[in-house]
Amino acid sequence: MLSDHMQYILANMEDAVLLTGSGGKVLFANPAAEKLFGLDVRGRDRLWDAIPYVEENDAFIQLFIDGGTERKKSFHSLVDYVNLEGKRFKLHVTLTCQSEDDNFALIVIHDLTSLFKVHSAFERYTSPEIADYVLTAPGGEKQGGREADVSVLMSDLRGFTAMSTRISSENLITMLNHYFEIMAAVIKKYQGTIIEFLGDGLFVVFGAPQSMPEHAEAAVSCAIEMQNAMTEVNAWNRENGYPDLEMGIGINSGPAVVGNIGSEHKMKYGCMGETVNLAGRLESLSLGGEVCIADRTRKKIPGEVKILKESRFMPKGGKEEMKYYVVAGIDGGMTLAGASEKKRWRTLPKEKELVFFLLDGKTVDPEPHAGTLTGVTEDEKFCLLSAEYPLQPLQNLMLRIRGPEAYAKVTERGPDGYIIGFTMKPEGFSDLLAAGDSND
Repeated sequence: MLSDHMQYILANMEDAVLLTGSGGKVLFANPAAEKLFGLDVRGRDRLWDAIPYVEENDAFIQLFIDGGTERKKSFHSLVDYVNLEGKRFKLHVTLTCQSEDDNFALIVIHDLTSLFKVHSAFERYTSPEIADYVLTAPGGEKQGGREADVSVLMSDLRGFTAMSTRISSENLITMLNHYFEIMAAVIKKYQGTIIEFLGDGLFVVFGAPQSMPEHAEAAVSCAIEMQNAMTEVNAWNRENGYPDLEMGIGINSGPAVVGNIGSEHKMKYGCMGETVNLAGRLESLSLGGEVCIADRTRKKIPGEVKILKESRFMPKGGKEEMKYYVVAGIDGGMTLAGASEKKRWRTLPKEKELVFFLLDGKTVDPEPHAGTLTGVTEDEKFCLLSAEYPLQPLQNLMLRIRGPEAYAKVTERGPDGYIIGFTMKPEGFSDLLAAGDSND
């Protein structure tokens, strides 16, 4: 039926090729098809006998039913297939029916199982969006970038470095993995692309590799839902004996260079530029539970943004201050749980004397400065610090109160002292504030 030359070509093809006749009888099967289905090339078997009647094979079987009822047509389909030994495959099947009279059908099957395994493994080391871009986009694996209008979200856990010294490595990884699992699910919901896990932080872009017209709104809504999801994270932490976590988030929008960065030997999909740098700066300004967004992000959101606080900072190397906001929600969208513009203060039973040190990044200035805590908010996220040493808004501090260390950020200066927001509090902080004598 087939020439020797044609049989030689078919015998050496990686794709499975079959020719079937009436009733699905196999008239020809090349070695790849025999391997896939376990067929007898002499034609004593029917193709149906090689396909187990299990739920996973429903789409595969339906393809042949369609071919039998609608002649003179070609069918293309991506289907799952489980063979008689229980091995699973992902197949691309092309079925061509020749005519109404002879019942011939030509079947060509390309096994995509290995490719799907690579894709699945790749997704676990990057994001589905990047995996699709690299594996399926034309030139997706090549070096190079392009400019895109995006929104960049940076998040980080507050006080995690100090916390990590008190938790075993195994428990630390378990706690982090659970936290990332919850956050990644929220990010996927809003079509964000995780560029990188930064230790205990996340670097996410909205609007690349796939463009997204409303990337700013998606990024802010995602950030608010991420903060709300920390309730679930911390409930699980407490059930398993881990400490509560607090996360700060910064978002900036604008042009950025996106694409494959690196060498021919090793590359990664990256996002670079001033937009990214300023998102990182905003993240560093945020307190635990806060979402800080740039003014340019707010302007890109069509609806009203609920603002808790407006502030400014001078970017490194900048010529003018940059306006940013701490947000509580978006009208018609997400709302930050428990957000309140007004802090409820209470007076401490006794003023708490302490020593504080200035922080520059991760470096602690060794010179101590004296201060006193005179008040605290009801949620104990903020305290009123009285100190003779002049402090600047957004200055980071390490506090030592009767031994234990706490970390805080100066948020503003009031008439009675500096309002500081805690980024990490020691265990038993509430008892420490309620204690009588506080001499260090």
